[in-house]
Amino acid sequence: MFALLLLTAFFAEGESKHMLKPGWKAVGDGLKSEHANQAAAATDKHVFAVSSTTVAMYDRATGKLIATSEGKAQHLNSAFVWKGKVYCAHSNYPNKPETSEIRVYDPETNKLTVFHDFKDPPGSLVWNVHDGKDWWCCFAHYGADNAKTILVKFGDAFKEEQRWTFPKAVVDDWDKMSASGGIWDGDTLLVTHHHYKVLYRVKVPKDGKELELVESLECPFPGQGIAADSKGGLVGIDRGAKKVVFATK
Repeated sequence: MFALLLLTAFFAEGESKHMLKPGWKAVGDGLKSEHANQAAAATDKHVFAVSSTTVAMYDRATGKLIATSEGKAQHLNSAFVWKGKVYCAHSNYPNKPETSEIRVYDPETNKLTVFHDFKDPPGSLVWNVHDGKDWWCCFAHYGADNAKTILVKFGDAFKEEQRWTFPKAVVDDWDKMSASGGIWDGDTLLVTHHHYKVLYRVKVPKDGKELELVESLECPFPGQGIAADSKGGLVGIDRGAKKVVFATK
């Protein structure tokens, strides 16, 4: 059932039912990569394309493939660069019971290893970001249960501090899927769809257990993982075109 749901959504066409405000537009031709299937991240010198099993590192100036990660993985998701390393969400989706980890790719050693293993995770980890102090991790559910998708804030030693569900207006727009990527943008989060070209800007409320939808924005990424580009703007993928896409306002 879960595999069928995933394949159906992968090939689905359509668009968000939200009224989209001007947001981000693609710049340049992007970077072709057979690994651009789940997410992308970028530094000034390198571009990282992420598939379910592999992190591929490219020379940003030439587009040449430099290396692919060593280390087994089943379902990598979003990725972001922190202190020179690439941190990826990882799960055993669509298997049950769920397992979830943050895995880290070290460009110096080319190794992909487990950074943190979540015990009894509340879903499948689809994206994680670090704000300089805390970890923010999104655990997804799909189909009839996708409203159970939650954002969890972890403090020191990954001690859970708080969790939030997503607004009904966002969940209803997910086409039975979930939030596939997310990053901080100032004091709000930008959250992607699974396969629609939309960014949901959501706010963590001062009180309450549900995130607040601020606005829905245009973007060139048909869902999946996004990251802040070190040169400015955003980086993500178009997995139908097997391409890393760069975007700016």
